[in-house]
Amino acid sequence: MPRFHCPSPLQTGLSLSLPAGAARHVQVLRLQPGDVITLFNGEGGEFDATVTRMGRSDVDVEVGEYRPLEREAARPVHLLAGITANERMDWLVEKATELGVASITPLVAERSVLKLKGERAEKKLAHWQGVAVAAAEQCGRNRVPTVHAAVTLKEWLTRADAGERWVLSLSEGTQALSAMTGHAPVTVLSGPEGGLSPSEEAMALAAGFAPVTLGPRVLRAETAPLAVLAICA
Repeated sequence: MPRFHCPSPLQTGLSLSLPAGAARHVQVLRLQPGDVITLFNGEGGEFDATVTRMGRSDVDVEVGEYRPLEREAARPVHLLAGITANERMDWLVEKATELGVASITPLVAERSVLKLKGERAEKKLAHWQGVAVAAAEQCGRNRVPTVHAAVTLKEWLTRADAGERWVLSLSEGTQALSAMTGHAPVTVLSGPEGGLSPSEEAMALAAGFAPVTLGPRVLRAETAPLAVLAICA
């Protein structure tokens, strides 16, 4: 059954017009009045909904039965991920959403190729959030991970709450990620292409990040965070 994110209050018996993006998708699928779809608003659970009217650019539905389904990971993982170049960041956001990430904060690292600020940063943020929404629709999640505004590590540390923290590292003295047990929320810091700079890694360690390793092989910047999510799922 087609699934659509509808970021508005939902309740059984409610009649509403779908958001523009969802309406456009319904029309592309050539659905007709009487067809049933699934709606979720990101607050948990999902609803059946029946198409009641197909306009030229709008679609009306009636919200039906609620199902309290959750498909979230057992351990909330928040990624603080170095911004990667070209389409690799889109791929990271998409696959991280599929693997159950709780949130993503793009990191403007010293070695990041892509630098964002001003209007360009706002457009990228909106684009990445859209990628997360589409991935949640596809994979069955009823909660959409938030993609936060891009920050430097120093900026993140001035705002962040205390909590469990890991940094992916190739330095000596790291612990195997498989040995890190528990279900408490954790923030995972990973670098861009070329990794974190020595000063960034030192800053992270001083702020309480535990250095962890995924093994002897060097993974790409967009692959390493996904490996963490797969292990923690």
